[in-house]
Amino acid sequence: MALIVLAADKGAPGVTTAATALAAVWPRAVLLAECDPAGGDLAYRLPAADGGVLNPGKGLLSLGAVARRGIEPAQIHEHTQKIVGGLDVLAGLTHGEQAAGLTWLWGPLGRSLAGMPNADVIADCGRLGTYPQVNDLINEAAVTVLLTRPSLDHVAHLRERLSITKAHGVVVIANPRRYRASIEEVRRVVGPNVKFVHGLADDPKGAELLRGEWGGRLDRSLLIRTARDLAGRLVSYQ
Repeated sequence: MALIVLAADKGAPGVTTAATALAAVWPRAVLLAECDPAGGDLAYRLPAADGGVLNPGKGLLSLGAVARRGIEPAQIHEHTQKIVGGLDVLAGLTHGEQAAGLTWLWGPLGRSLAGMPNADVIADCGRLGTYPQVNDLINEAAVTVLLTRPSLDHVAHLRERLSITKAHGVVVIANPRRYRASIEEVRRVVGPNVKFVHGLADDPKGAELLRGEWGGRLDRSLLIRTARDLAGRLVSYQ
């Protein structure tokens, strides 16, 4: 099925929150893969399906330890874990230093994620520019999305990144009070450099619910309501 990459150029616009929210409402079977070479925090942020904690050593780190001769899509599920709500997660590295020994991993990982036979994959690739090797994974994506906040400095960096990155679209993390206006402002700035510009609500309360409470309150949050709309649109772009 399809590999969908989410990444950012500057700061912390909420790539992990966006990827988790999208995976939670994705209309097809999906795997959430934490592919940020700088290290991730899903293992510490999301509760396991049994209410306990995820194992930070099971995920990219354990996969990298056994896959030097190649990665098959079927291998990946041996290193995933389930979180509350039943979502499958491939936990990322726990700190950036681990990426130094896994420079070979990103290309084979990207090909395997893109070749998953029974599920789409949403990959959180974090901030671009620090680890060029992750581009080998991004090049395998069916859809690459860059996230930004609508502030002048973020959008300026985004425009420069779009000139050197083959991104298909942009997602604006927008204040609900200026939601449509912020999206339109970013759309005017990026112009024809991407196929689409969509939004996702900047919703701190929804993000906190996403950390542990999967149910009615979360479903009514602006974060999930806008994520559901975004997920449907991303599926249509594949």
